[in-house]
Amino acid sequence: MSVLIAGGAGYIGSTVASACLDAGITPVILDNLVRGRAEFTDGRIFYEGDIADGALVDRIFAEHPDISAVVHCAALIVVPESVADPIGYYEANVTKSLEFVRHLHRNGCDRLIFSSSASIYRAEDGSPVTEESPLAPQSPYARTKAVCEGMFADIAAAGQLRVLSLRYFNPVGSDPLLRTGLQLKRPSHALGKLIEAHQEGTAFAVTGVNYPTRDGTGIRDYVHVWDLAAAHVAAIERFDSVLTASAPSIAINLGTGSGTTVRELCAAFNSVVSTPLKTIDTDPRPGDVAGGYTTSDRAAKLLGWTPKLSLEEGIRSALAWIPVRDEMLKD
Repeated sequence: MSVLIAGGAGYIGSTVASACLDAGITPVILDNLVRGRAEFTDGRIFYEGDIADGALVDRIFAEHPDISAVVHCAALIVVPESVADPIGYYEANVTKSLEFVRHLHRNGCDRLIFSSSASIYRAEDGSPVTEESPLAPQSPYARTKAVCEGMFADIAAAGQLRVLSLRYFNPVGSDPLLRTGLQLKRPSHALGKLIEAHQEGTAFAVTGVNYPTRDGTGIRDYVHVWDLAAAHVAAIERFDSVLTASAPSIAINLGTGSGTTVRELCAAFNSVVSTPLKTIDTDPRPGDVAGGYTTSDRAAKLLGWTPKLSLEEGIRSALAWIPVRDEMLKD
C-alpha cells in the first residue's frame, strides 16, 4: 500500500513518512521545498512541486495507482509570519488546499488525513479542550487550519471526500532513528529556547508565574513527534472503520491529557542534561496566556492511540538530533 504525503519533506511530514516505512506502508512524497528539505527525502519516492499543480498530482496518481490515502501536512505554520502576511498564508494553506482536494477527487482518492492544529481552540485558561470545545483561532495561521477543516467537512458532506482531521499543539523530539527532525537551527518554541539558553550558558526566562495552573506558570501540550507520526499511521490503517457514509468527517485530538507547565518543562530538561539550566522568573510578555492542553479519549477509542513516549525522551531525542542536523543540513 502507498500513501501520498503532501509536505512530506517537512518536520511532521518526513517523520510520518519514516513511521509509514516502518509500518510497511510506502510513502510517496510531494513537497515544494519552500520549508521542507530535500535531504529528508533521500531514498524515498519524491516529487518536487506544489499541491495546487494539477498536472503533477495527476502524474503522481498515474505512476502510483496503489495510493490509497493522502496525508496532508503541507502548510506554512509560523504565527508571526501569518500576522504579517495573511494573504500569503490564506493562499498557501487554504486556496491551494482546495485545489489539492479538487485534484484528489478527480483522481478518485477520497481518503484524506489532515494534519491540523489544536491552535484552533481558545486554550487560554490552563484547562483541557475536547473535540467539542468552542473554536476560536487567534492568528491567521490558526484560522487557515479552521477554514480548511470546515471546507473539507463541507466537501465530505457532499460525498466527494472523507476526511479525518488530527489536532495537536506542540510537537517535540525527532525520529528515534534520527532520520529526520526539526530543520530549524534556532526554533522559537520553548524547548528550542531552553536548548539555546543551555548551549549559551544563560538563564532561561520563565515568563509569568501567576497563571491559574498547578504551579503558576503557563501550560502547553508537548507531544513527541514520533507519537504524532504513530497516530497518523493509525489513522491510515483504521480510516475505513473510523469514517462512514453517515459520518464522512471527524476531528481527533492528539495530546497528553495533562499538559506540561513551564517549570515542569525546565525540570524535565534538567533531568536530561548534565549541567542544570538556570531559570529566572519574569513578567508575562504582551499577549501571553495560561495556555491549555488536549484530552485524547477519542483518539484512544477510534485509533487505539495513546502517547507512549515521555517528555524527557522528546528532549533527549531533540538534543541527539542537533549534531545530526548540523551534518545533514549544511545551510
